[in-house]
Amino acid sequence: QVQLVESGGGLVQAGGSLRLSCAFSGRTFSIYAVGWFRQAPGKEREWVAVSSWSGVDTYNADAVKGRFTIARDNAKNAVYLQMNSLKPEDTAVYFCAFRRGTISYYTNEYPYWGQGTQVTVSS
Repeated sequence: QVQLVESGGGLVQAGGSLRLSCAFSGRTFSIYAVGWFRQAPGKEREWVAVSSWSGVDTYNADAVKGRFTIARDNAKNAVYLQMNSLKPEDTAVYFCAFRRGTISYYTNEYPYWGQGTQVTVSS
């Protein structure tokens, strides 16, 4: 089992920045890929950024490319999502999720989820 807790969300003006954190614990000695996902009201959950266990391989969704960066520090049991140049359309609940093995972009392939943290971007 893996436990995940997100933090760092809040209210920010358009153009601002936030850094989300995801603290993980539990049976994390296995190799896990991690993803950040978000869900806006009335919309399906979508992937934002994913990272391999090592952190060498990372990918961002087109909507956030050049603005968001995923990073992980396995020594500190933490994963981060640095969000710059935020836009009102980035408003959503953001989740981190873990899965064993390789990177995936699909929510149904991630069995471990945090509770989410709200990000609101005002125009």
